Amino acid sequence: MIAAPNWSRDELETARIQSEREYRAKRNAESKQMYLGYFDGYRGLVEEVMDQTFDLTQLNAQASLLLAENRKQEVLRYLCGPPLSADDLKMLVEARTLDPNRLGKDSSAFGRLVEVVRSWHDRRRFPWVEEERKPTQEERHTAIVATTALLAMRRTEAQRRAGGSKDQELLVEATLIDAGFERVATRKVETLSQAPSAGQFCRETLLGSRKADFIIGLKDGRTMAVECKVSSSAVNSIKRLNNDAGSKAAAWVEEFGKKQVVPAVVLEGVFALTNLNQAQDQGLAIFWAHDLSRLKNWILSAKKRS
Repeated sequence: MIAAPNWSRDELETARIQSEREYRAKRNAESKQMYLGYFDGYRGLVEEVMDQTFDLTQLNAQASLLLAENRKQEVLRYLCGPPLSADDLKMLVEARTLDPNRLGKDSSAFGRLVEVVRSWHDRRRFPWVEEERKPTQEERHTAIVATTALLAMRRTEAQRRAGGSKDQELLVEATLIDAGFERVATRKVETLSQAPSAGQFCRETLLGSRKADFIIGLKDGRTMAVECKVSSSAVNSIKRLNNDAGSKAAAWVEEFGKKQVVPAVVLEGVFALTNLNQAQDQGLAIFWAHDLSRLKNWILSAKKRS
């Protein structure tokens, strides 16, 4: 059987630098536009909430209306300093849900909600609330811009985390289809007999005790498990690559055997050379999102010999 690729230290360094260069260019092109788009989208919403609550001076009368719309509910959480997550707000309000229809059955819930926002409101952004006065035009403008920026920044960060991994998985899927492999229904794989057959693959599912982004039936009879990892920093690469993908590789080899399963990872972004070497030592075959032709060529080479 064809052994999984094993990069030399120099090869890893060259690929690592190229990955970082392409990731930087991608971020420069995407992130600025994404942030501005979210900022423009939230600006009017924040202004609407300010108008609706008379600059937060009449929260009590408007609480049910704010909760009735998910996006206004999100703005409500970002009036706090620091902003509250939905789970934090539910905990502080002592409610299992923030659904206004269900909250309406608890006559005291809206009152607790208003008290939480009043208690947690950002006193630097909204100084007039505690002072019980109307804001100046400058204070109001500053508060709206600052709140909008917080919302846009958080949404951009979340989208970059989710979008980067999702985009990478779509590229891997396209590579497998281009190699002639067929996507089949996702299924839980407790034994290798349940894995996709030779020439097939399935998306995110359990392989033994650990989840894989792709399970691939190689044409030489082995099963390949692929994880997709995007890292924005060398420090973050330890968690993404070694602690997560590396530990999964060790578990799969222990459960199914080194000759039966090929643990692999597709990387994009910033990774430290030390961590890449460690990942190979953990039994991971490394491929790069900027050069998926290597993944395709190796998969095609892993076939039964006559």
